[in-house]
Amino acid sequence: MMETPFSGPLYRLRGICKDFSGPGEVVRVLQEIFLDIQEEERVAIVGASGSGKSTLLHILGTLASPSSGEILFLGHDLNALSLAEKAQVRNKVMGFVFQFHHLLPEFSTVENVAMQAIIGGMPRSEALDRAEAALKLVGLEERAAFNVTLLSGGERQRAAIARAVLLKPRVLLADEPTGNLDEKNGKRISELLLQLNAEQGMALVVVTHNLELARCMGRCFELKSGELYEQMR
Repeated sequence: MMETPFSGPLYRLRGICKDFSGPGEVVRVLQEIFLDIQEEERVAIVGASGSGKSTLLHILGTLASPSSGEILFLGHDLNALSLAEKAQVRNKVMGFVFQFHHLLPEFSTVENVAMQAIIGGMPRSEALDRAEAALKLVGLEERAAFNVTLLSGGERQRAAIARAVLLKPRVLLADEPTGNLDEKNGKRISELLLQLNAEQGMALVVVTHNLELARCMGRCFELKSGELYEQMR
């Protein structure tokens, strides 16, 4: 469904709200979010802990649904998709990087990277070949056969990034990708994400507390009291 040529923005959000039900009350986390994100664009979302940054990213990635409002991805209404269709979109055209790498300890690095493609129905041999190419992109080809428990924290995050870009998604959604890393490895991961955005032609949306990374993005927004404000450069 996402292969049809489309000339509009990658994302178009119109009046996105998100409510959570608490004890005796409803808490509005996102308040009337309006946002366009273009193909190949780099966007950072910053804000205090609990401001709704991850919630917004999850809505962009169909991991959560808005309480109201419209979200279009390549012109398609994500709210109108079934759960199976959303899963297919996530598998085929979206890549995810989280603060925790979520690698499976019983598998090798290359098997972890290939897992998404195998689950999506790709033949195992082809998925492993693609995984090796993805590991080369992130400079981790020499660790392909290693069990992931033998990788350093920075290497595990690079493996998670290789998994996210395996199928060449249209957008890479990253939630605090440097949050668990020291300064040196955090900088390396930041540079890698920017490099992949430039070389692979995928949009990059990053939720981060890392202000150095945020300054390297094309646009930076702050979530405050549920509202989204663009920070002027």
